[in-house]
Amino acid sequence: MRVVSGIQPTGKPHLGNYLGAIVNYVKLQDEANAAGGECFIFLADLHAISQPHDPAELTRNTREMVATLVACGVDPARTILFNQAQVPAHAELQWLLNGTARMGWLNRMTQWKDKAGKNREGQSVALFTYPVLQAADVLLYQATHVPVGEDQKQHLELARDIAQKFNNDFCAEDAPLFTLPEPYIPPAAARIMSLRDGTAKMSKSDPSDMSRISLTDDADTIMKKVKKAKTDPEPLPSEEEGLEERAEARNLVGIYAALSGKTSAQVLAEHGGQGFGAFKPALGELLVETLAPINARFVELKGDEEALDAILARGAAQARERGIPTLDAVYKALGLVRG
Repeated sequence: MRVVSGIQPTGKPHLGNYLGAIVNYVKLQDEANAAGGECFIFLADLHAISQPHDPAELTRNTREMVATLVACGVDPARTILFNQAQVPAHAELQWLLNGTARMGWLNRMTQWKDKAGKNREGQSVALFTYPVLQAADVLLYQATHVPVGEDQKQHLELARDIAQKFNNDFCAEDAPLFTLPEPYIPPAAARIMSLRDGTAKMSKSDPSDMSRISLTDDADTIMKKVKKAKTDPEPLPSEEEGLEERAEARNLVGIYAALSGKTSAQVLAEHGGQGFGAFKPALGELLVETLAPINARFVELKGDEEALDAILARGAAQARERGIPTLDAVYKALGLVRG
C-alpha cells in the first residue's frame, strides 16, 4: 500500500480542510504503516504558481501548512512529508508525460473550465496542464491509493488514462511501468459548508472571514463565528428528513456530528427541538475543545522555522530517493539518453 496525497499551501487551513482531508491523512498514515506500506503527503507549491500569487506569502504559507499538518497529527517519522519544489522529479515527470497526455483530455477537465471561466486565452499554461502535474505527483511514487473528493475524481481518472496509454505505447504488455492508482474515498469525509451560505463549500478564498473556522482561531473567535453563523428561525428537527430544505441547519449539525464522531441522526436525537440559541453554544464549545490543542501545538511549531524546514528537507530527501527508479525507467522507456 502506497498512499500519495497533496494539499495546496494557500491561505490558512480551515475546519473544512481539517474534517475533509487532514483527519483522513492521519487515518491513512496509520493504515499505510499497519499494512507495511508508505504514506506520502506533499505541499503542492508547484501547483500554487499556476495562478497569480505572492512569493513571500507562498513561502510563509508552506511553512504554516507543515506546522498545521504536524499539529493535527501527521507524524514526519511515519509519513514522508515534503514540498514539491524540493523534488524536481515531479516537474521532470510532468514534462515527460506531456508527450502522452492529450489536449482533448485536458480540455474536458471541469476544474479547468471553472477556474479559467471565459478568459481561457488569458490563463497560464500551468493551469491548463495542472492535471498532468497531478498525474506525475502520484505516478512518480507508484501510488496504489490516492485520497480523492468528488471534485478530484476526474483528475485521478486522467492520471490512470495517462498511465495506461504510456504503458501501452512504451512498455511490454507483461511489464507495465506505471501502477494504476485506485481512488481512496474516505468513508466519513465530512463536506463542510460556509457559515454564511450553507450551499457553498467552506473556502479560504471567500472574502468573508466569518464564513469559515480557521484552525488558528482562538476560543473567543470561534464562539463569535458560530454565534453569527447563518441559520433559520425554526428549531432543530428530531429526524434527518427535517434538514432536507435547511442547508445552514444541516451544515451545523454535520459539523457537530463530524467533531463528536456521531451520526447526524444521533445529534438530532440529542438536540432535536432545541433552538439555535441553545445548539450554537454547544457546537462552539465542541469546536474549542477539539481545536484548542491543535492551535496550541501550531503556535509552538510556527515560530520554529528551522525545525519546519528540517521536516521538509528530510521528507524531500526520502521522496527523491523513492522517485528515482520510476523516473529512470521513464527516461529509458522513451529512449532518452542521459549521462
